Amino acid sequence: MKQASLKLKTYTNNINIVDNSNLKMSILNVMLWILGVLVLAYIFFLGNMIFNIVERNSLERYVRTLSNDVGNLELEYLSLSQKIDVNFAYSLGFKETKAKFVTRKILGSLNIIKNEI
Repeated sequence: MKQASLKLKTYTNNINIVDNSNLKMSILNVMLWILGVLVLAYIFFLGNMIFNIVERNSLERYVRTLSNDVGNLELEYLSLSQKIDVNFAYSLGFKETKAKFVTRKILGSLNIIKNEI
């Protein structure tokens, strides 16, 4: 075991690492740029979520006011429909008609012309 560790130590001392114009600084710059992009994306998505929540709340308030308006209109309709009677219809020019009903002939009594083709 000692021989293997000594051999490894001698090999590592002989290895020359090539520093291509400060590689560590380049990697750090790339990592910082990626971090900056991620922070901007986080701020963008967070802002959109907040905007959508505010918009949803305002739409819910609008729906509540519309449902109140519909309720008021239904109440008005019901109160006006209580006033309608036959005399009111006659005053508007409506007339009462006699109902005419149509009867159907039995299928066997019909003369069906056969197609000659």
